[in-house]
Amino acid sequence: MNDIWLTRILPHPQSRDARRDLADAVGLHRRLMSLFPDGAGPDPRASLGVLHRVEDAPTGPYILMQSGHRPDISRLPTGYGAAATRELGPLITALHAGGQIHFRCVASPVRKPGATTRAHYNLPAVVPLTGAHADEWWMRQADAAGLKVLTLHSQPLDSATGVRGQRGTGQQRIRHARTQFDGTAVIIDPDRLRAKLTDGIGRGKAYGCGLLTIAPSRSRAGGTTP
Repeated sequence: MNDIWLTRILPHPQSRDARRDLADAVGLHRRLMSLFPDGAGPDPRASLGVLHRVEDAPTGPYILMQSGHRPDISRLPTGYGAAATRELGPLITALHAGGQIHFRCVASPVRKPGATTRAHYNLPAVVPLTGAHADEWWMRQADAAGLKVLTLHSQPLDSATGVRGQRGTGQQRIRHARTQFDGTAVIIDPDRLRAKLTDGIGRGKAYGCGLLTIAPSRSRAGGTTP
């Protein structure tokens, strides 16, 4: 399989660039994509396999990024923060049916009502899901990822927000409702799991949603971090 890299960036609290990126999902996406070469095609994020999320820790927030190409962390602005990268290939190659894992995913669970339902209830094209509806959505995603969920804990997070586009050329405000899903599962289909680990889950992947991380059951969720 192709190489997969996991990068952990610990932003410095005194860095103005870092503080601005953490408050702006669009800006953070641009920052992370700047760590890779240009010319990756019409959808560079997908071509490079870039997924990320912001994690909260007692020492402050940090950025977790997965990619199919090794990022050049020297491209971060001076004083932005500390960063470390390691390869995930061996962990993902070793996945096997029957293995038990911890998982974590910050995702944007939604449903898309049909045109008739939207018109009747005056609904938007995409409706965010919360609570039990979000959990049901995750159970379907886990099944598609070749997992049998054993335990599940979910919690809503602040929406990922930002403004896409340049002034004067038609700006678009983006907002993705987010839920963090943690739990344990048994691997049923390793190949399907590898595909979801690489491709991500759900929508908003450019803006901090969809990164699925796993760790052996003897470790805590999120234990794939470097």
